[in-house]
Amino acid sequence: MNRSFHKSQTLRFYDCSAVEVKSKFGAEFRRFSLDRQKPGKFEDFYNLVVHTHHISNTDVTIGYADVHGDLLPINNDDNFCKAVSSANPLLRVFIQKREFFDNCMRRVKLLPRGRPLAQRLQLVSQWCH
Repeated sequence: MNRSFHKSQTLRFYDCSAVEVKSKFGAEFRRFSLDRQKPGKFEDFYNLVVHTHHISNTDVTIGYADVHGDLLPINNDDNFCKAVSSANPLLRVFIQKREFFDNCMRRVKLLPRGRPLAQRLQLVSQWCH
């Protein structure tokens, strides 16, 4: 995992193996990058996310929006690698306090799949805060 925090714009021009991550917790957004070929372990990613958002003492669940706009969990090494490999060009990460995540997932599953991706992502963002 790339622990050095580079400006995303610089990475876009110089390092094609980098994945830009845009994480959201409440109303706060943070950006950082990961190495696409060696993203690291889920536990390291989790610690990086909570450190970046200054929420080390909060029990959170991490999810991401896939290419169809579905909110999927990142809770183990396999899910984390799948999220990083599917990022094109940006990995959108949603961080939730654990008690709110289950309720959000139930609501997202009710969304009809025919809605455009941008609309699904907007609804996920509104519901899951």
